[in-house]
Amino acid sequence: MTVLDDPRTGPQPAPGTVRSSRARRYVMCRPTAFAVRYAINPWMDTSVAVDRARALAQWEALVRTYRSHGHTVELIEPLADHPDMVFAANGAVVAGDRAYGSRFRYTEREAEAPAHATWLTAHDFAVQPAGHPSEGEGDFLVLAHAVLAGSGFRTDLAAHVEAAAVLDRPVVSLELVDPRFYHLDTALAVLDDGHGEAPPDIAYFPGAFSRHSRRTLRELFPDALLCSEAEALSFGLNAVGDGRHVFLPADATELAGRLAARGYAPVPVDLDEFLKAGGSVKCCTMELHR
Repeated sequence: MTVLDDPRTGPQPAPGTVRSSRARRYVMCRPTAFAVRYAINPWMDTSVAVDRARALAQWEALVRTYRSHGHTVELIEPLADHPDMVFAANGAVVAGDRAYGSRFRYTEREAEAPAHATWLTAHDFAVQPAGHPSEGEGDFLVLAHAVLAGSGFRTDLAAHVEAAAVLDRPVVSLELVDPRFYHLDTALAVLDDGHGEAPPDIAYFPGAFSRHSRRTLRELFPDALLCSEAEALSFGLNAVGDGRHVFLPADATELAGRLAARGYAPVPVDLDEFLKAGGSVKCCTMELHR
């Protein structure tokens, strides 16, 4: 299902274009309970130990990095015994003063949804709980005038229709077919959401998507940065862009070089402890989109 004509406002800038950042507002959750206690994606292995002190230091470094680049970071209190709550992106998707809450596919995470809804309500967002399986910004990536939405593993197609109504924005549905890329934010990154002078710009790994979704992406974003399987497996696409800077895993060196050639300023961040649970920069970051 594609509920959109075309989110672009013109041709993409040529590589080397000077880009500008915009101050963002992020929500994050301290990894006090982080561990791999169950396996709900192909990256999770319960036999692998997590160094919690190292994970906390890496997470704190990400928070400092955002703040040093002019962004606001607000914190939601972690729930005890919920190791994946550090992946705050999954708690909801927010656009303007509206929020579409989550309904987690797996019971291990379902208590996170009302915790995020409570936090958002207390911060003056109108929250609509999801009526179908839906995992927040894991599968909903917000552009200036549209939302890209993933389905296939965690979020139902029916949630795309519901989210379009709640957020009052057109939604582009994209089907994920490779279980290694179980959320949209593991296979596609928004580099520039299109709020400034430049149109929306994305990077993605074509192999993560069905044939018809690849066609949709080609038609809507003909100048998108196409990533290799190796770049995607480094979790390089689990990145956060502010229009100029792209915060991405430190191991994604090839992708960082290609982003620099495209006019972006890559900001490598070491989050390798979180890769043990199938997450990285974007997974840890919910944006409160204006």
